[in-house]
Amino acid sequence: MYPLWYKYNNIVNIDYSINIFKPMAQIEDMSAAEAAATLGITRASLYAYVSRGMIRSRPDPADPRARRYSWEDIQRLKTQQGQRQAAERGAATALSWGMPVLESQLTLIREGQLFYRGHCAIELARSATFEQVAMLLWTDSLPDPAPTFAPLPQDISAGDVAAVERDGLTLLQRFQTALPRLAAADQGSYDMRPAGVVRSGGRIVRLLAALLGGTGTEAPLAVQLQQGLLPSDERAVPLLNTALILCADHELNVSAFTARCVASAGASPYEVVSAGLSALAGVRHGGQTERVEILLREVAHPGEARRVLAERLRRGDPVPGFGHRLYPAGDPRARALLVAIAASYPDLPVVAKAQALSETAQELLGERPTLDFGMAVLAQALGSPPGTALALFALGRTVGWLAHAVEEYQRGS
Repeated sequence: MYPLWYKYNNIVNIDYSINIFKPMAQIEDMSAAEAAATLGITRASLYAYVSRGMIRSRPDPADPRARRYSWEDIQRLKTQQGQRQAAERGAATALSWGMPVLESQLTLIREGQLFYRGHCAIELARSATFEQVAMLLWTDSLPDPAPTFAPLPQDISAGDVAAVERDGLTLLQRFQTALPRLAAADQGSYDMRPAGVVRSGGRIVRLLAALLGGTGTEAPLAVQLQQGLLPSDERAVPLLNTALILCADHELNVSAFTARCVASAGASPYEVVSAGLSALAGVRHGGQTERVEILLREVAHPGEARRVLAERLRRGDPVPGFGHRLYPAGDPRARALLVAIAASYPDLPVVAKAQALSETAQELLGERPTLDFGMAVLAQALGSPPGTALALFALGRTVGWLAHAVEEYQRGS
């Protein structure tokens, strides 16, 4: 089994200049089963193509619960599957909302909704713990009662975590600084069987939570974070749990792709997470969260939302935190998180600012908030320092990177 980077030569680059001509006779659109079989993909991948506008679908007149899929679009994609392009072009397409290059059973975006292994992510955020969702992504099971993450090894104490160099480092850089120390203390770090990844994964998220201010306890992770970030306010526990679940995974984005490349080379879960953190730190990925934090600071009170956005538009500056290509009707993760924040802290100034910015962006831009916006609002609602929103995002997404690693380890076994 070759590592993932070797497979670039087999990645398909989509060229929409190709024309497929229909025969004179009318060709009927295909059912989901027929379309998936024609392309040699799973139904999950078929739905991913539809969500990206690559395959058109329409209701099935004979069955209101089903849909039919465009024969022309399917034939075009089938033709393009036979083309082999250069590695760098294929990879660029994969990371630019193009054709998925890997089969994955983890996450599906369909009709504006997000699913983890067939479970609605929004419903999971309301009813499950972060630990349960981690196990769902790692092992394809939703355990009840909720499990706990593995504790830190005895060789790593809370004092060791607190001693990680802080001066001049961002929280993400502190994460990356501490990971090799934990890996050295985890003698099973190269056990790449699912059970081994679950053990190491639990220790990794415990470490990152401790670096965020939580203690190295065996409490549920959301409780651990609340005790470190806002010890006097238990209302933060369900909000932190919700946010972590909503951040857990999001198909084959750039950090997940990076994590899978590293895992395909046989690297340990610690190295997989470190690679994911490096990709997430980029301004075109997780760095958007920090830009939203700046936007929120520009708006001193709700009445300034219109002026701030109008001035940004006049200067040609971007308005971060609004509009997502995969969710033209609005990011459901942001909606769920913002509603939860407003319910827990209805009188906070940042909640009023977020509402004013959301309404103004909808009016001026026709765009709705993204998860980046929701995470920045959460961090300010908790009174956390700058950079906390991105660090929380990274902590949640660590579970997804490790789930992608499990899939990649199993592909190479």
